Amino acid sequence: WLLLAPLLTPPVPVITAPPCSLCPEGAHRFQWIRNLVPEFGISSSHVKVLSSPAEFYELLKVQIKAAKQRVVMASLYLGTGLLEQELVYCLEETLEKSLQAKSSPDLRVSILLDYTRGSRGRKNSRTMLIPLLQRFPEQVRVSLFHTPNLRGLLRLLIPERFNETIGLQHIKVYLFDDNVILSGANLSDLYFTNRQDRYVLLRDSPEIADFFTELVDAIGDVSLQLRQDDTVQMMEGMVHPYQGDKVAYCEIANRRVMEVINSARTRQELLHAKTFHSSQPGSSLLSQQGSQASGSLKPEPDTWIYPLIQMKPFGIQIDEIVTETLLTEAERDARIYLTTGYFNLTQAYMDLILGTRAEYRILLASPEVNGFFGAKGVAGAIPAAYVYIEHQFYSEVCYLQQQERVQLQEYSRAGWTFHAKGLWLYLAGSDLPCLTLIGSPNFGYRSVHRDLEAQVAIVTENKTLQQQLHQEQEQLYLCSGVVSTSTFEQPNRYVKLWVKLVTPLIKNFF
Repeated sequence: WLLLAPLLTPPVPVITAPPCSLCPEGAHRFQWIRNLVPEFGISSSHVKVLSSPAEFYELLKVQIKAAKQRVVMASLYLGTGLLEQELVYCLEETLEKSLQAKSSPDLRVSILLDYTRGSRGRKNSRTMLIPLLQRFPEQVRVSLFHTPNLRGLLRLLIPERFNETIGLQHIKVYLFDDNVILSGANLSDLYFTNRQDRYVLLRDSPEIADFFTELVDAIGDVSLQLRQDDTVQMMEGMVHPYQGDKVAYCEIANRRVMEVINSARTRQELLHAKTFHSSQPGSSLLSQQGSQASGSLKPEPDTWIYPLIQMKPFGIQIDEIVTETLLTEAERDARIYLTTGYFNLTQAYMDLILGTRAEYRILLASPEVNGFFGAKGVAGAIPAAYVYIEHQFYSEVCYLQQQERVQLQEYSRAGWTFHAKGLWLYLAGSDLPCLTLIGSPNFGYRSVHRDLEAQVAIVTENKTLQQQLHQEQEQLYLCSGVVSTSTFEQPNRYVKLWVKLVTPLIKNFF
């Protein structure tokens, strides 16, 4: 069933909607997204695109130290090295200051990780965080998500590391008071030093911070809670993810997450109506001008943030719908720059790329910068499997004579690995992108069907922010070479026969 699932899955509906004639110019083309998720209008001055792991790490520390009310961090895992320990020390220091400030400290820390990845080895994410739980039991919460698909005999038989292939908590969001960092990077030393990813900071964005706080809380509520003695338990009255009824658990999880999405969507629609749909023409504009004159109103939004959630185990497939619609609706001469650290696109995404009219520049990892390069055991063959998948896709491109329209490029950088994911959309005739997707999904089977994922669509009409996004794209693609037939003739691209035979059977697991 696991192998046949992609063939049995019904097609994802493509969503479109007429533009709202009362809304600001520039958002029209993508306003259909707000039929599915909340739309957050912000000023582009609140958006900052980061470029390096070191910059990301330093920002995390600065934001933790400055936090007064909340720190919410969702990641696959927390590493166990010195850099990760320094992050824990920053949390400890900030919590201690909060305790000393007043009798009832305001600061709350909520951390969401994956259970299987966070429990790997004797020293792991759990052992790193237990001191915080022991010292600040009223302020710190650590939730460990366990996929409902890993249960029964399967859970008993699959060894450590391999059990992570069944499904994971893969969301990466880091927020501090009203500042939100969206990324594909985990909380591990590689992601702070020499593993290239993407990162965007949304400053002074309370509505967006509230949304992701509620989302992490919702997932945390259906996750195992880490206790001070390194045991775990579910919240009282909650169905257990692998011991309880699977259908009941998934229904509860779906309801909790959709409540967050729908309530935020309702709030934002009311705000949108109040701002742009006033019953008296011009009254909204006049009130805005009056408020701006007194300095009490934020600048009019020129950038829109749409959170895209994908949790197929819970029956939530919003990110999949939006991504497929973007690929379907892309016009002739539009350009889409798509990047993934693990090139293993779903059949639906491949069919859209090969069958639509836009130009594609797809950036992927060369074998040497693949995160599994040099790994021990079976995992060491995974880069070769990705080469085989890449070669198959490239052969299909050539067979359809699409080499000019669909171009593959391989990221290569000595001493680095590549983990960046997302896309940039350039409308026909434009030299700058007006939309980007950034977050945790890799556009592969796992992202769509197995894991919990979240990213945001950032739509902007501001030229300065568009230039930032363009420079981010250029900087990543600068370290790449175009893939051609000769690429696969190189000695380091040789794929053993057993890898070719096994890859079609296991490609849905990595």
